[in-house]
This record gives sequence, C-alpha cells and structure tokens, in this order.
Amino acid sequence: MHTEFTLNGELAALPHFVTSLAIGLLIGLERERNPSSRAGLRTFALVALFGTLAAMLSEKATPWLLLGGLLIIGSMMIAAYFRLKDDSADPGTTTIVAILVCYGLGASVWYGNDTLAVMLAIITTVLLYFKAELHGITQKLSRRDLISILQFAVLTFIILPILPDKNYGPYEAINPYQIWLMVVLISGVSLAGYVALQLIGPRHSAVLGLFGGLVSSTATTLIYARRSTENPNFIPLAVVVILLANLTVLIRLAIVSAVASPAILPQLLPILGSGFLFGLGVTAYWWYQLEQQNELPVPETKNPTEMRTAAAFGLIYGIVLFFAAWLSDIAGSSGLYAVALVSGLTDVDAITLSSLRLYELGKLEATQAITAISLAILSNIGFKLGLIFFIGNGLLARKCISGMLATAAGIGLALLFFF
Repeated sequence: MHTEFTLNGELAALPHFVTSLAIGLLIGLERERNPSSRAGLRTFALVALFGTLAAMLSEKATPWLLLGGLLIIGSMMIAAYFRLKDDSADPGTTTIVAILVCYGLGASVWYGNDTLAVMLAIITTVLLYFKAELHGITQKLSRRDLISILQFAVLTFIILPILPDKNYGPYEAINPYQIWLMVVLISGVSLAGYVALQLIGPRHSAVLGLFGGLVSSTATTLIYARRSTENPNFIPLAVVVILLANLTVLIRLAIVSAVASPAILPQLLPILGSGFLFGLGVTAYWWYQLEQQNELPVPETKNPTEMRTAAAFGLIYGIVLFFAAWLSDIAGSSGLYAVALVSGLTDVDAITLSSLRLYELGKLEATQAITAISLAILSNIGFKLGLIFFIGNGLLARKCISGMLATAAGIGLALLFFF
C-alpha cells in the first residue's frame, strides 16, 4: 500500500525535481567559477527547483504564479547587482539572463520537456564557459563576414520555406524547393569554409587549401596561379594550397552526397576515396617540401553566399537537371555523360546534385549517377590544370600536374575496378 502511494502519489513528481536540480547545478557550476557573478552553484540549483515548483503550482492554482515567479527572480537578481554596483565590475547581465533561462528550464521540466531542457542547459553552459573564445571569434569577423552569415540566413529561412515542393516541367525534374535546398546546402558548406578561412588569418597558410576547396577549388586555383606569376617564392605554397583544395572537393562531394542521397554513398565513397588517397600521397610530399618556407598572407576570397552567386548556382543546377534528364531519356547514359563533361569544367556541384536527384527519382541507376559524377570531377581537374598552365607559372604547373593526375588516376582506376 505504502509503495503504491509513493509511486503514484506525491513523490511521483520527484524525478522532475531531480532533473531540475541537475540542470541548476550544471549551469551554477560554471557561474561559480566566475568571480564577478552574484549567483553560483546553490542559487542556480534553487532557481531551477523554484521553476519546477512554480509550474506545478500554476497547474493547481493559477497560471499567473509561473509568470510571477519569473518576475520575482528577475527583480531579485537586478536588485542584487544594483546593491553591489561597481563601475569596474561586470554589469552581470549575462548572469541575470542565465538565471531567467534556468528558471524557464525548470518550468519546462515539469511540462514533460526533460530532454529538451537538459540539451538547452548544456548549450547554455557552453555559451557561458566559452566567453573568451566567442568574443575572439566576433573580433576576427569583419562586416563582410557578418553580411555573409545574414545572407545565408535569408537563403535558408526566408526564401526556402516559401518555395513550392512540387515537381514541374518535362520529366518532372524541376522542383523549386529541392533546387533551392541544394543552393542552401552548397552555400552552407561554402560559408563554413569561408568563415574558417577568415578566422585562421595568415597562420598555417597551407591549410587554406582545405578551406579554399570548401569555398571554391576553381577560384582558389585561379588566385594562387596568379600569385605564382607575381612571386616565384610563392610557388611552394601555391602547389600545396591548390592540391589540397583539389582534394577537399572530394570531401565536400562526399558530405553533399551523404545529405542529398545517403543510399548511394556506399558505392560512391570508394571512388572518391581512391582519388583522395592517390592525390594525398603526392600532396603530402609537396607539403613536406613547404615546411621550411615562411608563412604568406591570405588572398582575398569571394563571399560564397551572395544572392547573385546563389541564384546563379540555382539556375545552373536547374538547367543541368533538365538537360541531364532530357539527354538521358533520348540518348541514354551517353547523353548524361556529355552533360557531366561539359558542366564539370567549371562546377562539379550542379551535375553531382542533379545526378543524385535523378537517382532518387528512379530515373538513373547508381552506376550511371556515379559515373556522371566521376566524369565531372575528371573534367574539372582537367579544366583547373588548364588554368594553371595558361595563367600560372610554368614551374607551378609542372609540380601541380603530378598531384592532380594522381587524383584523376585514383578515380579512374576505382571506376574500372568497381564497375
């Protein structure tokens, strides 16, 4: 009798309070380490418990109790900072907001959102703990970088939701929502590389090839090929950056494929992986040769989330998608491969996403989609080699050709072996 009362009666709410206590202790542990904070471990634990208690009582009495508790907690914290005001000290706004968040999380636990509350508590603690690191990042980001982030937000959260998710046109290959979703995907990956490129500054400049490959391997190749003609001492760095950017394309395509069409990934990864490993061996050799070189300044890189850039990619992707479907219908796989070779000269993403989309629609076999993607990569490698030969230094071209042809050979051999 007593056990049944314990489980189904008053103590049935105990797990909620235990969760709230854990949330308060987690956030309070971080604030306890901050000398300027007026609230610590015990205060945050009590506030979380109070939030759960107020939510419970608001169900039994009036919902105004929950709001009243929030006002009381906020007023008490503000009063505490005013009472001990010191112009040289931290104004305490962060701690006050953290207290209010803690109260809200405690209330959320009572309403059954335990998992969400714990996740938000962890995120809150991370934001509080990494104050210096976050401040450093904001100082390094320029106005142009912030505009890039805002533009990506517009692409993702304003334009994407209003587009219709329906198939249009011949072969039903044109889907505005799916096309723009691919724009968001490519812009997001490029933006991550662009921001990282700005944050690392002039240090570890060889790693710029990784981020340059995320933004645009073709643009990175063009920039460093031009630099090599201006200063021959720049060639060792240019070789490593260009080869790394070329390899990063394969990583980027693997990420994009994993999101756009996970089912094809087990068959596509051996192709991409072979090209990556072959090219990595040569790149590692040139990176070793670069170790004695001085660091060089970071070149300017174009913002990857500009509306014009995004719209242009969306248009290219739609056109490639239509022609790939049309040519594969009237000319079979040879028509698709012709599109892959032509479109791959300047951009691998459009034909990759188009092929994956057609594969998801059941209009292409996995082998056809993978072959089209591989041909586009080989075509792109050839185009970049042409850029290096015509725009860059002759010595740069002779050094880059080994790594880029090694990547192409790896992809070609994998195609022959697996297909």
